[in-house]
Amino acid sequence: MGSDVTGSDAVGIGTADRLALHEIAARYGDLIDARDWPGLAYVFAADAVFDLTDVDAPRLDGLDAIRHHMDGADHPLAHHITNIYVTEDGGEPVLHSRVLGVLPDRRASSGQYTDAVVRTPDGWRIRHRLFQLNRRPARSPSSATAIGGSRG
Repeated sequence: MGSDVTGSDAVGIGTADRLALHEIAARYGDLIDARDWPGLAYVFAADAVFDLTDVDAPRLDGLDAIRHHMDGADHPLAHHITNIYVTEDGGEPVLHSRVLGVLPDRRASSGQYTDAVVRTPDGWRIRHRLFQLNRRPARSPSSATAIGGSRG
C-alpha cells in the first residue's frame, strides 16, 4: 500500500466519500474503547483482514476473527485517532491514520494504521488494515551528544 503523504488529492473521490472515510477511522477508536464488538461491522468488511503481526499478534481473517480477538485483547484505556488522510495505490483509495493509546499505567503508545478500503452497499469499509507500532529509533552515541550537548 502506498505511503505518499503528499498525494492526498490524487484519489478521484469526492468530499462526501472523504468524510465517510474519516468517519470510519475515528469511529474505530470509539468502538474499541466502548468494547462494542458488534459495531465493528460499521468499520470492517465481512471479509476484512487485520494484520497485527508487527506487535507479535496474529493476522486476523474476517470480521468474526477480528471481533473474537478484540474481545480477549488487552486494550489501552483510550484510542485517539489522528492524522487521518487518504492517498491512492493503483487507483484505489488508501486510508491512513495514527493512534495514540493511553495505557493503564498512564504511559502512552502510538502507531499507525494503513487501510485498504472498499465501497460496499452499506458504505465504505476497511478491507485490509495494517497496524505498525511507532518505535523509538536507537540513538547512536554521536546523536546522543548532539541532542544533549556538552556542558563544558
